[in-house]
Amino acid sequence: MIQPTRPCLVALIMTIVAGLSATPAQAQAPSIRIGEVVPRDVREIYEKGLQYLVANQTEAGDWKGGGEQGPGVTGLCLMVLLASGEDPNFGLYSNNVRRALRSIISGQDGSTGFYGGQGHSSMYNHGFAMLALAEAYGAVDDRNLWTGNEANRRTIGQSLELAVRAAVTSQKKNSFGGWRYSPDATDADTSVSGAVLVGLLAARNAGIEVPDEVIDKSLNYFTKMTSPSGQVGYSGGFGGFDESFARISIATLVYSVGRRKDLSQFKATLNYLVQRLDNVSQQNWPEYTRYYQAQALFQGDVEAWEKWNKLLVRHLKQIQAVDGSIQGQMGTTLGTSMSCLALALNYRFLPIYER
Repeated sequence: MIQPTRPCLVALIMTIVAGLSATPAQAQAPSIRIGEVVPRDVREIYEKGLQYLVANQTEAGDWKGGGEQGPGVTGLCLMVLLASGEDPNFGLYSNNVRRALRSIISGQDGSTGFYGGQGHSSMYNHGFAMLALAEAYGAVDDRNLWTGNEANRRTIGQSLELAVRAAVTSQKKNSFGGWRYSPDATDADTSVSGAVLVGLLAARNAGIEVPDEVIDKSLNYFTKMTSPSGQVGYSGGFGGFDESFARISIATLVYSVGRRKDLSQFKATLNYLVQRLDNVSQQNWPEYTRYYQAQALFQGDVEAWEKWNKLLVRHLKQIQAVDGSIQGQMGTTLGTSMSCLALALNYRFLPIYER
């Protein structure tokens, strides 16, 4: 799909999102949907992090060094570029956007649709790359994407359709209805399943066909993995509950974006987070946790998110390095990209960051 080059990306996205609203009674207030003035501290942290990522992107479009690598990491960095609000076709970072997209698409397996690439065959990579392509779909003009006779030269829409097919095929092999590290895995965990499911939900919202039964099966897996207390298990079919803010946030997010806020499990996970808003500096997988917790709170309880967001900004301001990077347990590239995306809810330019 090729959208007209936009005079205003924000206006285009808001039009798309408005059409996706469930019902008028559930629509958010305009001030929440569009956003208010972004605080200066948020803009400064985000801009410094963005500049760090831009400076460290390779000519091939991906990010080497700095910890974790692969198409999923490239996808997260791409989302930081898209969420900045700059025109992705002619703006300041348009070349960086195109390079990142070419890197992800050219590394896709044309027969399976899997975003793997050498040494990066993980469904984590597939889920995050699929999410990034869904956010770029309709906003980036395909006519300006490719420069010559590159291999695997697909449009964003073609690549995204293949990616959805790969995720659906993988789920069919899985008796739990979720996903694990390998596309051929027969077991599942809520962390990998969350990455893939959010990518599928974003693709569906972008207009790509995703079978309802795929969404229903994966959400059913999450309900089985959620305890009445709001804690969420890790792997298998049930049990293993402990205090993992990342998993609790993932579950809250997929219930929200999957339009199942009616579930008791959603109410339990959201309540667990709302009652513990002061955990922004926790030590276990901090960048991964704040990435999901920001989205979960924003989708579930805007007032709680606003309180938590202020604590997050204060924390990131303290730990951000002079070069703009933010260290994390999985390295500086993921630490910086996921932390910036946790702040991106303040901008609300990406469709996945709308309520």
